[in-house]
Amino acid sequence: MLWFLLIGLISGGLAVMISHGGGFGIWGNLAIGVIGSFIGGFLFDFIGISAYGTIGSVISSTMGAIILLWVIQIFRIPVPAYKKQ
Repeated sequence: MLWFLLIGLISGGLAVMISHGGGFGIWGNLAIGVIGSFIGGFLFDFIGISAYGTIGSVISSTMGAIILLWVIQIFRIPVPAYKKQ
């Protein structure tokens, strides 16, 4: 379980860096990475790609987290400029 969380934290941080996001803090990146690992695992299995070992887990989790960040960005409601103060 601890290894799964560590991979989720690494993949969440990598996904935020790759997608040029502002970051969600350590807990947000952990959640993005863990949810991304489920998405990445499902998509890799659906496509027929096998990811073995730690590196494969980090790659599939990062890809799932990038997709999750992309979906979040699509549905994010923009904040008007006068409320950003």
